[in-house]
Amino acid sequence: MSTLTEAEHRDWTDGGTAIVYQRCNGCCAIQYFRRAFCHECGCSELSFLTAKGSGVVYAVSNVTRAPTLEARAHGPYTIVLVDADEGFRLMAHGATDLAIGDRVTASFSRFVDRLVPYFERTTS
Repeated sequence: MSTLTEAEHRDWTDGGTAIVYQRCNGCCAIQYFRRAFCHECGCSELSFLTAKGSGVVYAVSNVTRAPTLEARAHGPYTIVLVDADEGFRLMAHGATDLAIGDRVTASFSRFVDRLVPYFERTTS
């Protein structure tokens, strides 16, 4: 985990290769997707941090009917909810053999026209 300056908090949603989350400087709550204020206490003083990209699979969904023509080229594909080690949950793409409870690590993979987090089972 590293603290980022305002200019450095570019993540995968901005075309980068990082998962960035926020920690409230008031109550220390963790939140993922960025907001202008803390979802717990309303404080507007937030730190941007980079996640390690590891966690545990909370849920798995196999997509066999893609929502767009572009996405059909990637199908079937797997969407996972991952409880990140830092304390937030995120939705991402994952390997087709993942199951609830698996320890996973993120890399980044191209999906349609952008890089997205892609989780695979941790081998260690």
